[in-house]
Amino acid sequence: MNTVLLQQGGIGGVPFTLIGITAATLVLVIFVYAMFRRYKRCPSDRILVVYGKVSGGGEGGRTAKCVHGGASFIWPIIQDYEFMDLSPISIEVELKNALSKQNIRVDVPSRFTVAISTEPSVMANAAERLLGLSKDQIKGVATDILFGQLRLVIATMDIEEINNNRDKFLSNVSHNVEAELKKIGLKLINVNVTDIMDESGYIEALGKEAAAHAINDARKSVAEKNRDGSIGEANAVQDERVQVANAQAKAKIGEAEATKAERIATAEANARAIEGENTSQISIAESDSLRRQREAEAEKTAIAAEKVQSAKALEESYHAEQLAEQARAERDQATEYANVVVPAQIQKSKIEIDAEAKAETIRRIARGEADAIFAKREAEAKGIFEILTKQAQGFDEIVKAAGNNSKDAAMLIIADKIEELVRMQSEAIKNIKIDKVTVWDSGKGGADGKTSTAGFLSGLYGSVPPLNEMFDMAGLELPDYLKKKKVEEGSADVIDTDDTTESAE
Repeated sequence: MNTVLLQQGGIGGVPFTLIGITAATLVLVIFVYAMFRRYKRCPSDRILVVYGKVSGGGEGGRTAKCVHGGASFIWPIIQDYEFMDLSPISIEVELKNALSKQNIRVDVPSRFTVAISTEPSVMANAAERLLGLSKDQIKGVATDILFGQLRLVIATMDIEEINNNRDKFLSNVSHNVEAELKKIGLKLINVNVTDIMDESGYIEALGKEAAAHAINDARKSVAEKNRDGSIGEANAVQDERVQVANAQAKAKIGEAEATKAERIATAEANARAIEGENTSQISIAESDSLRRQREAEAEKTAIAAEKVQSAKALEESYHAEQLAEQARAERDQATEYANVVVPAQIQKSKIEIDAEAKAETIRRIARGEADAIFAKREAEAKGIFEILTKQAQGFDEIVKAAGNNSKDAAMLIIADKIEELVRMQSEAIKNIKIDKVTVWDSGKGGADGKTSTAGFLSGLYGSVPPLNEMFDMAGLELPDYLKKKKVEEGSADVIDTDDTTESAE
């Protein structure tokens, strides 16, 4: 019972057997697809190189398998593959100063066309030495080989051979170059030597020599032909004279007979001709008369027509000249207008525009200055307003502190400024330098018992207004405690005469 249930079990109602078959089929399909993906076909313009673990490999065996125009299976993990391009590579070799067999340096610019070879042994060399290289890298390797082999071939040949026997030179170059190119897997397709030059001018001299030989041979051939022609010409002239003499004899006989017949025929023809001439002259005279009449009429008609046409032509000419003069006058008027009026209008417009621009500039500058002055005055007014407002608020606070008594408030303000007032009083005589004052004192006392020096100093200090007078001038009254002062008798008024004199000095 358990076995039956196990066989009938599954996932979501699908039996395990069906799931296993599906999974195995899926794995098989993936495996077959992967195998097909590893089967690589090689196009005709490439070589498929399979490297890694290949048959026949190992020590002394192949390191890679090359396939051209076929296909191969690439085993996963142990093998990999890469294609090599068989497109031809054109290499330009500018060989200069190559030393020939005669120790003459020549320039042999040439162009070689090479490609990777499809021979089995050479393909293996290409797989070993060129796999993974770009066309430029292959071109660089081949260029070095071409330079060396081209120099080697030139060193084994004379200049005459190189210049005259180009086929032999190209054959030697192809043989040497192809043998070396096969070592790296390349094949020589074509060799083209554009020109051969030497710095000593030897090849040019050989060309001149060959040209001179050719010219001399041509001249000799021409002389021989001229000689044969002269001989043939003399023979031809001799035959011609004999035949001409025979012909002239026959001609004279025939000419005499012809002259006889001609004279007879001429006489008859002259008679008929005279008759015909007379008849024709009559016809000519009649025809001339008619012609002259017709010519006179035609000439009269032509002259009249010419006069009419001439008059019409003159009229049209005068009309055309009138129109031309009018057009010229209009053109001159337009020219003067363009030369005088238009520049004046332009100058006028320019002056108006400049004046308007200057006026606008002045207006804008004035407007800006006015705005600046207004802003400055407004700011100053706001500042003064703020100061006065704050002062008024301060005075209001002082009045409130003085019990709303304005006089007491003024006394408080003066009390606050008392130090500054006293300082201003003292500064009235501060800068007087007593040591620079010279006083002439006789030593006699005055009516109040003071000497002249003491009176001078008392007067100097007495010139300073006392505080009570300043308060009186301001309409205020100095407090009583500031009015009282104790002056020690003789302390402020008595000054030693000798000491004062010394200090004054």
